[in-house]
Order: sequence, then structure tokens, then C-alpha cells
Amino acid sequence: MTKITKEEVKKVAHLARLELNENEINNHAQQLEKILDYIRQLEKIDTDDVPCTTRAIEVVNVFRKDEKKHSDCNEELLELGPSREDEYFKVPKIISE
Repeated sequence: MTKITKEEVKKVAHLARLELNENEINNHAQQLEKILDYIRQLEKIDTDDVPCTTRAIEVVNVFRKDEKKHSDCNEELLELGPSREDEYFKVPKIISE
């Protein structure tokens, strides 16, 4: 495989609307070459028997049993609202008839 040339870096920089000086162009060319070398190393790894995954660490939901619980603080909660009517919060009407 060929090395990343300064012209290729200039072309990509132009497409990305980046202004790079000569030092930055050389630096990016070297960094991109190192990245591509690393990818070439990874391509040599046999991954045929490795299952596909979307995360490096498996995420599992932890569910609790859904249980009905009685609460004695209804009156206190209703008092916290701006307005109430009987056992309900009273809210402004938002749907016109």
C-alpha cells in the first residue's frame, strides 16, 4: 500500500474547507499513515468466530416487579399544585371546542 501523499492531504483539506500550512500538511500525512498502518494490523486479525456486537460492554436492563403500593400523601401532593378541584390537579384548558 502506498503512503499518504501531501497532495492527498491537501485534497482532503480542500474538500473539508480547511486551510493547512505546510507543517500541518506534513503532520497530518504522518498521522493518517499511522492510522492506516494500525488498520492494516487490525485487518490481519481473524474475527470469523467472533459474534457481532454493538457495545464493548454488554448493557442489561434491571427490572423490578411492578407492584401496586398504597400512598397516604395524596392530600399533601395535591396541595403542592397551583390549583386543584376535588381530588385532581386543575389545569388550564388547552383544546378548543
